Amino acid sequence: MNGPADFRGAFARCPLVAILRGIGPSEASSVGDVLADAGFTLIEVPLNSPEPFKSIAIMAKQLGSHVVVGAGTVLHASQVSSVQAAGGRMIVSPNVNADVIKASSAAGLASLPGYATATEAFAAIDAGAHALKLFPAEAATPAVLRAQLAVIPASIPILVVGGINAASFRPWAEAGASGFGIGSALYRPAVSAADIAARARAMVAAWKAL
Repeated sequence: MNGPADFRGAFARCPLVAILRGIGPSEASSVGDVLADAGFTLIEVPLNSPEPFKSIAIMAKQLGSHVVVGAGTVLHASQVSSVQAAGGRMIVSPNVNADVIKASSAAGLASLPGYATATEAFAAIDAGAHALKLFPAEAATPAVLRAQLAVIPASIPILVVGGINAASFRPWAEAGASGFGIGSALYRPAVSAADIAARARAMVAAWKAL
């Protein structure tokens, strides 16, 4: 298993991360299937969801190598090994925590920390981040991202996360965003698998239309 390489391959196929905040193990199988069928290759289970490691394990086993399943809201380095043991290959955080980034890299997992400023971006890169998450997007603008990208290395993918939906894609993409993390516009607990499937297909189609 090579989490960073797996992440890069999955990201190249579809640079959209499905953020399944609040999902439980009972939904993991059906939601994972419809997301994969729609073309999603990156799935994040935030650790403040109920029994997150069980959901990660279910989807990682079911979806195999084609879809990279990982954890979000990873706040402590000690959580990295639990994600890995469940089959997760991606560690997403809302902040720049050098210990989490280094633990992820040491475990062979892809590290995607959240940042808001150029200072935070470079701290994350220095710690070994494989991609960056501009978060929360509601507190920034495409113009801010464009300015940051004048100095952030082009080899580091930037995902925009926070309040993102299909209508948001174009201005951010034109500013240089590499991809997006999509939360409540895609998934909320108790939304039917059929509705999630329709939303997922619309998201993938909107990205391809760019």
